[in-house]
Amino acid sequence: MVKKYNMDSKRITSEEILKIISERKDRSNKDLEIAMKYIKTDFEYTKENLLKMSEHLDKLENTYNVLLKEYKGRKGDR
Repeated sequence: MVKKYNMDSKRITSEEILKIISERKDRSNKDLEIAMKYIKTDFEYTKENLLKMSEHLDKLENTYNVLLKEYKGRKGDR
């Protein structure tokens, strides 16, 4: 699946970004700017999601540990 992004009022695909990256020595500064903007946007999106997932994972672990402590207490396994 090819993703499309709006970059400076132009639709650009991830395949086009990869092409710019692979041909970076021969591409214009404008093309490099487009690729860098895409990468920065993708980086920020990925970072935000990783932080959310990390927070979620911490909450899951804490909740599990609370339930495990209660469960063990009921069984007398402290």
